[in-house]
Amino acid sequence: MPPALLEVFRLEMPLVRPFRTSRGVETARDVLVARFTDVDGVIGWAESAADPEPTYFPEYIDSVLLTIERVLLPRLRSDAVLTAGAVRSAFAEVPGNQLATGLVETAVLDAHLRRHAMPFVDFLGSQRRPIMVGVSVGIPDDIDTLLSWVSGYLDDGYRRVKLKIQPGWDLEPVRVVRESFGPDLPLQVDANQAYSAADVPLLTRLDEFGLLLLEQPFARHELLAHAALAARRGTPICLDESVLSVPDAMTAIRLGAADVINIKPSRVGGYLNARAIHDVCLANGVPVFCGGTLETAVGRAANLALATLPGFTLPGDISATSRYYAADIAASFELDADGCLIAPTGAGFGVEVDVAAVERFTVRRHEFAVG
Repeated sequence: MPPALLEVFRLEMPLVRPFRTSRGVETARDVLVARFTDVDGVIGWAESAADPEPTYFPEYIDSVLLTIERVLLPRLRSDAVLTAGAVRSAFAEVPGNQLATGLVETAVLDAHLRRHAMPFVDFLGSQRRPIMVGVSVGIPDDIDTLLSWVSGYLDDGYRRVKLKIQPGWDLEPVRVVRESFGPDLPLQVDANQAYSAADVPLLTRLDEFGLLLLEQPFARHELLAHAALAARRGTPICLDESVLSVPDAMTAIRLGAADVINIKPSRVGGYLNARAIHDVCLANGVPVFCGGTLETAVGRAANLALATLPGFTLPGDISATSRYYAADIAASFELDADGCLIAPTGAGFGVEVDVAAVERFTVRRHEFAVG
């Protein structure tokens, strides 16, 4: 019996247009995609949201690879059929490192579900249903370009728009979009930690635009600043980067720092942790949505299944394939007439990965023995 094997491909995926936020601009997405082959040859796929440099989170592509090789895989049995739960238990004594642990756990989860011919939605105990999705709009060079982008996305069928903002690009673009597309457009903004407590007077001026929420205005550790802003009961405050675990979510909720939480499975250590964060939020009456990290079809499919859980009541950032990529590594996801996407019906995450496409986008490949 051959030992289990984990292969990690570093892909460079060209974007259909540059995606700019308060932390920089991307013209292509660096993606880590993992292929796990268990002892019986059953294959599972996963992807990670790790960035090339540790400028956004401490983990980054090279650190994820090093952690997987030297810390995580030696903790797993090489001669056993693994489950996601067993992987989670084996990694319990490794603090943090959510991107690395999540990549391994998720690949094992997909393989385990495929072994048992079980769709991910069934594993979650949820019901397959259309998922209303929104679109995340990066920061363009000027207002006219912004209006053109938003108009195009609405024509494509998106029903909710999220604008990226940063100091100097906030009140005016939001005002113009609101005035141009009317008061009924579900509109929200995302600062990606770009502001400080000194900016509260400016941020409170966003209240006049009737936004669904203001996402992560302050640095991830500044929960008290978020709580103080939320206590004003103006625009609802959403946390994203601040919530990497169940304890993070519980602390934020108890402090009153989060009216909404954006759950990004890769960033919180995989789908078991994402489900647990969802459950905590649901029990405390805090709505959630599924965030996006410019996923390929692999992550997009899994995110759609996760978003069928009952606490995901707000349109997420999952988006159609064409929002980011002209070509993907599996079949594309496109909006239906109601602006929705739906999770695949197949076993595991339900996507059949095009290995030739993976190889075409690969700039580096790593192979690790398990155990």
